[in-house]
Amino acid sequence: MANIARITEIVEPEVKALGFELVRVILFGKSEVGDEEHTLQIMAERPDTGQLVIEDCVVLSHRISDKIDALEEAGETLIEEAYRLEVSSPGIDRPLTRLKDFAQWVGHEAKVTLTVPVDGNRKTIQGDLVGLDGDVITLDEKKSGRVTFPFGNIHSAKLVFTDRLLAATKPIEIDDSFDEIDEDTQAQED
Repeated sequence: MANIARITEIVEPEVKALGFELVRVILFGKSEVGDEEHTLQIMAERPDTGQLVIEDCVVLSHRISDKIDALEEAGETLIEEAYRLEVSSPGIDRPLTRLKDFAQWVGHEAKVTLTVPVDGNRKTIQGDLVGLDGDVITLDEKKSGRVTFPFGNIHSAKLVFTDRLLAATKPIEIDDSFDEIDEDTQAQED
């Protein structure tokens, strides 16, 4: 089994060297019957936009792949099984993996799965993020009101895609440097 902490330790400096921030490192997929590959997913973002464009993903993917290959040539195997490397932006309905994510997205709806139940037996809660007090997160759930839980009790969390979230997401500025054909040139070709 792969050591995600060690993989993160290897990947994070590569992400930072390109000016990005690491959002998440996970390994998923099953190989019980040997016909399904694992996927090593690296999510990163530009600090100013919270996203990556495809060119960023390509550059980061090559950098991480080269680093892992160099470690394997030196005798360190990070992942025993066959795997596919996937580098991506967190997307609009992004996972919330850091305390700063919960602070940044206050006022937006999130779905959280906990390792320790709240209110007796509920491990999954959904509602608007209200705020943080240290490492304790407050969420305003529609059914039962305010719910608090420590960051350390989170199994997984992500934003819920809503119109409000879409409106708050910064659009990526893409250099649209398409070759424009002016009308005179087009008319001459016809």
